[in-house]
Amino acid sequence: HPSGQVMAQHGFARAVDVMSACALAAAIHASSAELGRTLDGRAFRELHHAGLERGIYLTDAETPRGRFLLLAVFDGATSLGIVRLYAEEFESALAAAAPAVPVEHEPALATNFERDLNRNLAALFGRA
Repeated sequence: HPSGQVMAQHGFARAVDVMSACALAAAIHASSAELGRTLDGRAFRELHHAGLERGIYLTDAETPRGRFLLLAVFDGATSLGIVRLYAEEFESALAAAAPAVPVEHEPALATNFERDLNRNLAALFGRA
């Protein structure tokens, strides 16, 4: 989630590692998006950092329910192209699995709820 809330995870041994990684990833994504808007006029959509033994790939995934962030941590034996391919497949699967938000909502109360309530209360207390 863009706020850093963990929605799903695989591969981290400790929950604290997941929460820290997601919070940091959300901050990195927000700052790189602003940098992209400053330099390019639009947010950068993906980010890659390569370390000595591990790399990260951070991208957003659009779904009918909103935007989600995907953080992939991978080793040096895995190519960025493979990670991007799986990220695209994941985004498609996530978008297909997320049901659309209902556009129209039924009113929580009947149209004449207040009038009917007042009439019934008056009848109940002998004021009708």
